[in-house]
Amino acid sequence: MSKIEIVGEKPLLQGVLALLRELGIFQIEPATVGFIEKEWEKDVRSFMLDEKTVFERLFLEELRQKIELLFAELPALAVRKSYIEPVSILDTVSKTIDRHRESATDLSKRREVLVKERAELGRYSIFLNALASLVQTTAETPDLDFIGLTIREPDMVGHLREALSRITNWKYELQTEPAEDGTLVGLITVEKTASDKVKKSLSDEHVPELTFPESFGKLTFPEKVTFVKKRADQVLREIQAIDAELARFTRRWVPIYQRVKEWIDDRLSLLNTTAYAFETRMCFFIHGWMQSEDLPRLKQRLRDDFGARVMVEEKEMHEEDLEQVPIVLKNPPYFKPFELFTGLLPLPAYTSYDPTPFIGIFFPIFFGMILGDAGYALVLGTLAFVLLKKNRHQGPVRDGAKILMIASAYSAFFGILFGEFFGDLPERLFHMEPLCMERRTAIVPMLAFSVAVGVAHIILGLILGAMNAFKHKIMKEAAYKALSVVIIVFLIVIIASLFGYFPLVLARPVVLSILFLTPFLFFTGGLLAPLELLKSIGNIISYVRIAAIGLTSVLLAFVANNLAGVTGDVVTGVAVAGLIHLLNIILGVFSPTIHSLRLHYVEFFSKFIEHGGKKFAPLKKT
Repeated sequence: MSKIEIVGEKPLLQGVLALLRELGIFQIEPATVGFIEKEWEKDVRSFMLDEKTVFERLFLEELRQKIELLFAELPALAVRKSYIEPVSILDTVSKTIDRHRESATDLSKRREVLVKERAELGRYSIFLNALASLVQTTAETPDLDFIGLTIREPDMVGHLREALSRITNWKYELQTEPAEDGTLVGLITVEKTASDKVKKSLSDEHVPELTFPESFGKLTFPEKVTFVKKRADQVLREIQAIDAELARFTRRWVPIYQRVKEWIDDRLSLLNTTAYAFETRMCFFIHGWMQSEDLPRLKQRLRDDFGARVMVEEKEMHEEDLEQVPIVLKNPPYFKPFELFTGLLPLPAYTSYDPTPFIGIFFPIFFGMILGDAGYALVLGTLAFVLLKKNRHQGPVRDGAKILMIASAYSAFFGILFGEFFGDLPERLFHMEPLCMERRTAIVPMLAFSVAVGVAHIILGLILGAMNAFKHKIMKEAAYKALSVVIIVFLIVIIASLFGYFPLVLARPVVLSILFLTPFLFFTGGLLAPLELLKSIGNIISYVRIAAIGLTSVLLAFVANNLAGVTGDVVTGVAVAGLIHLLNIILGVFSPTIHSLRLHYVEFFSKFIEHGGKKFAPLKKT
């Protein structure tokens, strides 16, 4: 990464920023710290837009807001793409936008009113559908009144009839009909002289009366029923007409307004970027970062477009700049897909290590050790191949497929060593013995192997951490991590001696050496140094999960093959075994992935990776 300063004549700033955005290779640094010498800081200030440009920005911001308000009133439809030149129609758009927005707003408000009215009418539809047949069978006379009601509980009908009989002296008619929602709808026909008493009784009994809007007050009940249905149909037609008109407007004008808005967004983005530039009385300054290999390209383009009126200088990078330097992960093709896993972590500091190669090396090994079945590897490899064929463009799915392909290869390798092909089928069918060990029975050797891998992994992490600390001249930390490596190795020698792998006579001098190094451990790592050392030992023990999870997979495959043999039927046996193997394969994708990544993220990277990097975000068109 290079630290860059671009200097030029003030009138050329907009053109230079446009070029930088077009190239998409330069990240602007908004601060001057580390770029401008202190004696010159008093002469440098943030770039100020001239009066004409300020008015332009205000005009464009207002126009963009109006366009957004117009879009808010219009339906979201797929429209054609406009290729009109926005600059040539800006004045026209600024004059027509208010008229168009007013028209669209009126239509939207009218539609909103109609939608509310339709919703109110819809609340009656359930009852009206049920009451329609009752109204048709009821003769209408001037002396009669009709009262609609909702009966939530069928048991209320008898109680209601008694109350009506008492109030009307048996001069009433109550008809009921089940509604679409399961409730019971009733229609009471009474003399108008008794209507108020009946309504009061219904209110006292908490039986809801079917009421209509005040605008229907002069209509008789049958007329209300008919009118509501007709009005609902009319409202629907009016809404559809408004929708059609809004759709026509959208298809005609939105492409143009969208094109103008895109240009405005682009222009405002450019104008706002000037806030990150600085100026003196005659020149502008742009500071930032870019990848070193892109610097010749930038110089050439600036020379072609602006000649000697704009200059580029690569400035010396100081130690205090290292915290500001943005990060770009660059890896060879083999490791590139593993950036998918690196992206789950915070970016490493510029002075730290890129974790991607370490994941690319060790993740497939751990995955293969856990899954360790050539048959499962064949299935997963085929799946990865299909995904690669269907996803030819770079993306997370393609990266994941590449990782799965690599992990499958390692699984096949360890499957051959362990003699596993869909479990113990090689032994069952061909009496083949494993090349290395049978995981189902060699539990202790597998545990020892996993711990040995953990020792190597953690020691590597500590060594890398010591090297990084030494590079940054943090000598105590470097010494502490180096001492941790030595003590861990000594502890392994002691344990190996106790189990007879080394002469027992070595144990005594090694113990004395550990005691001798302990004060230095406190001196370099502080009072908590022993706890940190114990944490590293705990990290090593955590690698036992490789053997444990692998053993689970082996046993599940073994169970699948055993069940297939006891079913007594070939087809049933294959089906049962296939389902269990399928489950095991699914688990064999997720479980090794999760635990392998955990061993990296928690146990390994904590020894040497420093986080806190800032992602490289070059200026580019949106």
